[in-house]
Amino acid sequence: MSHRYGLAALLCVAALLVPARPAAAADAWDAPGPYATAVQVGVVNTLYYPRDIATSPRRHPVIVWGNGTGGVPLVYRDLLLYWASHGFIVSAANTPTSNLGVSMRLGIDALAQADADPGSVFHHHVDLAHIGASGHSQGGAAAIVVGADPRIDAILPIQPGPLADIDAVHVPALLLAGQYDSIVFPALVKAFYNDADHIPAIYAELRGADHFTVVGDPGPFAAPTTAWFRFQLMGDTAAGAEFTGPRCGICTDTRTFSDVRRNALAP
Repeated sequence: MSHRYGLAALLCVAALLVPARPAAAADAWDAPGPYATAVQVGVVNTLYYPRDIATSPRRHPVIVWGNGTGGVPLVYRDLLLYWASHGFIVSAANTPTSNLGVSMRLGIDALAQADADPGSVFHHHVDLAHIGASGHSQGGAAAIVVGADPRIDAILPIQPGPLADIDAVHVPALLLAGQYDSIVFPALVKAFYNDADHIPAIYAELRGADHFTVVGDPGPFAAPTTAWFRFQLMGDTAAGAEFTGPRCGICTDTRTFSDVRRNALAP
């Protein structure tokens, strides 16, 4: 099998265009971004990305995603498209058992091949120097596991399961909990935060959220997660103000967050 057809088997069983939605201003993160989006459903990973990436004048940062137990990327489609509309390439593992992060790492490998392939729409448009890891529940634990990979620049575990060791992570972490989560209790997410005293770490608890608030319409999870990755992977200082300084945005947003904590290493 040739390199190109091998890559196609991995990345592109089908490509789907997603209807454009009303876009936010280029510097906002509380609404869908300025990019129309597309989807490629592959064998190992599903990609969500800016539709016109082949003609983009820039490289686009990467987010690798892990699903919750029994889940598939379609369950989180709205959130992953939201990130793609802000200019990210999202590589979502197709597996419903993502804890080891194998498919997430393979997604990075495949995008590196696509970036080097002149026949790919991603050719010279993948920013492999800026990669984040995220996921929900079991996939949140996978984001912590993958956070030990030297290619990862920031992690965002959402209500992460317990099977991970944050001591192996050496990049900034935003750990999200749900105030009324009865599956991954906020105390379990706080335990990861308390153990992350060797890295810049923030704990944020979404007011009123249960374990499945992020599924389907991501609601209150969309804006802060987008701001985090815009800050960490795009160098967006306006988004960074949500997490930095004595009056950080999420720290004072008591309508959205029931608890926010930042450790001494957080900016």
